[in-house]
Amino acid sequence: MEKIVLPEIPNLHKLEVYKSNGGYESIALALTQNPDDIIDQVKRSGLRGRGGASFSAGLKWSFMPKNGDKPNYLCINGDESEPGSFKDRQIFELNPHQLIEGILIACYAIRVKTAFLYIRGEYHKWVKLMQAAVDDAYAAGLIGERMKETFGKDFYCDIVIHKGAGAYICGEESSLMNSIEGKRPYPRVKPPFPAQNGLWGCPTTINNVETLTNVPLIIKKGWQWFSAIGEPKHPGTLLFGVSGHVNKPGVYELPSGTLLTDIIYKYAGGVIGDKKIKCVIPGGSSMPPLRGDQLEGIKMDAESLRAAGSAIGTGGIIVMDEDTDLVQVLARLTKFYYHESCGQCTPCREGTGWMLKLLNRILRGEGSRKDVELLVSVAKNIEGNTVCALGEAAAWPVKFTIERFRDEFEARVKEHAEIAVAEKVHSMRKTEMPVAPITL
Repeated sequence: MEKIVLPEIPNLHKLEVYKSNGGYESIALALTQNPDDIIDQVKRSGLRGRGGASFSAGLKWSFMPKNGDKPNYLCINGDESEPGSFKDRQIFELNPHQLIEGILIACYAIRVKTAFLYIRGEYHKWVKLMQAAVDDAYAAGLIGERMKETFGKDFYCDIVIHKGAGAYICGEESSLMNSIEGKRPYPRVKPPFPAQNGLWGCPTTINNVETLTNVPLIIKKGWQWFSAIGEPKHPGTLLFGVSGHVNKPGVYELPSGTLLTDIIYKYAGGVIGDKKIKCVIPGGSSMPPLRGDQLEGIKMDAESLRAAGSAIGTGGIIVMDEDTDLVQVLARLTKFYYHESCGQCTPCREGTGWMLKLLNRILRGEGSRKDVELLVSVAKNIEGNTVCALGEAAAWPVKFTIERFRDEFEARVKEHAEIAVAEKVHSMRKTEMPVAPITL
């Protein structure tokens, strides 16, 4: 199977190697066509976003105004901060120029002169690698005003690398734009959507790193070629980041629709110690988990996973064996979302903290059956009641893990729990008699 995003070509990160393998031929070809034709090809290819929402890339491009009085912008989301997700950094390291070429093609199609590549703050190494590739492309006249000379067309585009400061919330598209503008990264209320009111109030499109890296080969080989790979409703290859209790963790590029069990056993070498699988999170930590005894026949594409009760997300597959303490796992994930909540919305700001307290209470052996019900109740009150999807990202692991592994939680709690009240007045701390009600 031909790999689209991470072809196995030694030193492909070097400009001369990339060019010797057909690099930057796609942008030259695109510049001979009408921008609307490029959008149509991407739309017909069926390319869907690889950042989590799986929205049609071409359709998103078509929302951008064509002859407005404001400049258009493109943001490339490389804020890969979700636990279990580590695919985009492989592109930064191994195939940066194909990403750059994809950015240039997208900019031409949606009439953009400046693109911002936003990279996660903790990715120091990969920021440097990506900046080096951009610098090489500028020096070769492949980015910036010298593009006019290189390609002989009246089009040019600048690419700015923007390093984040390590906040997970910046992976949300409107928070990312606020961060670039130098503001606190609070998510924005929609509508208006970025295509109407984005960076500095101008039309803006936000695409994931992996999404744009697919574009050059779609232009070079045709939308029909791309649409025939993998599942028809979610075509192309996907990068799967496999971690957890597997023998060969790593990033695997495979056609969409590949069986989840094949990814785990055929490519990732199976489970360590040949143990049984208790749980698999198929698309990064925010996606609903799947039971290990219900994995047969599940395909890794957006439609198949939706039917199975989960979602493709970022393709981050976390495998947990039969000895995993799921209460502890859930507490760890909930602590992450509690820490990373921006605090703008009350349900998320307060609810994530409540869920963490309840889970810690269960871990201490002080939980009751009512605490399990309360966890689900709090999760449901967060879900759908926040400005951005971080609310769902925090609520879904709690809601669905308890729903699908309820026995794990009920085994850790008591029917009724006695909890010492630290705030009881000093004279009543050692007495079992209740305080008499005050009568007037």
